[in-house]
Amino acid sequence: MKAIQLAAPGGLEHIQLVELPSPAAPAAGEIQVRIHASSLNYHDLLVASQPNATADARILMADGAGTITAIGAGVHEFAVGDAVVSTFFPQWLSGRHVPSDFAMVPGDGVDGFARESVTMPATAFTNAPKGWSHAEAATLTTAGLTAWRALVVDGNLQAGQTVLVLGTGGVSIFALQMAKSMGARVIATTSSHIKAEKLRALGADVVINYKDTPEWGNAVLAATAGRGADIVVEVGGPDTLAQSIRAGAVGAHIALIGVLTGFAGTIPTVELMRKQQTLKGLIVGSREHQQDMVRALELFDWKPVIDSRYPLDHLAAAFAHQAAGQHFGKVCLEF
Repeated sequence: MKAIQLAAPGGLEHIQLVELPSPAAPAAGEIQVRIHASSLNYHDLLVASQPNATADARILMADGAGTITAIGAGVHEFAVGDAVVSTFFPQWLSGRHVPSDFAMVPGDGVDGFARESVTMPATAFTNAPKGWSHAEAATLTTAGLTAWRALVVDGNLQAGQTVLVLGTGGVSIFALQMAKSMGARVIATTSSHIKAEKLRALGADVVINYKDTPEWGNAVLAATAGRGADIVVEVGGPDTLAQSIRAGAVGAHIALIGVLTGFAGTIPTVELMRKQQTLKGLIVGSREHQQDMVRALELFDWKPVIDSRYPLDHLAAAFAHQAAGQHFGKVCLEF
């Protein structure tokens, strides 16, 4: 089978297309999946581009979607031919004992889904939403489930609330679409007038250009008659967190997800305390969260926004496109 490996010490120039033996037949409790699609996340880009971020010859990519080709003994949840999508934390099935590192995350601590076939425990997958393509389903493992957990699991989103999303990456677009489907008002930020029109077309009620309005937290307050956003999907990190706190309502939930602007910074703790906001970090979600999300998505009338599609052997070019920051929605692999 074809696969993409990353040779030490890493970097996009060390991404290699290789031929590997096909995986073994599934043992008891396992399934074999023909992988047809993956999608790129900032986490994947960091693994691929940062020096020595993962082991030599690591098969990249955390997201994988495809069709079951064989089933081991004792597997009753799936059947051959089912469309499935991988989970980010294969060992985190449910509950509050959350992983705090990436040791078992595909494409990082263990081999991922940039390959044509895998044999893994059945619990490392869930059903894909009915009627979705493999590329659409592949966007759920990381970006989709992160948005779902930020809004629903941790944020307890209610109809009529206001959600603030930052930028136009995969998590933010998912959060916009989900929030609108659940009856929320959405405020979005971008630095592009072209992307602003696309955000409005997806249902964003207010769009703020953060280059034209550097104090965009105040603009969010102005757009909500001084109340602020009930949930903030904070994907930026240290350089945007202060504005997100300013933009949040009293009692707001701020889902701290991203490191797009760095790994450390200052926090205006007095304002956070005064507003009695909740600032909670999260890394994707559990298998149970994903199953709940898939059931919900089958009731909605939209599909993920896919910016562009690349074949497996063009993964380095796909990463370069992602790194340029001009994409709107998800960048996917199809193979």
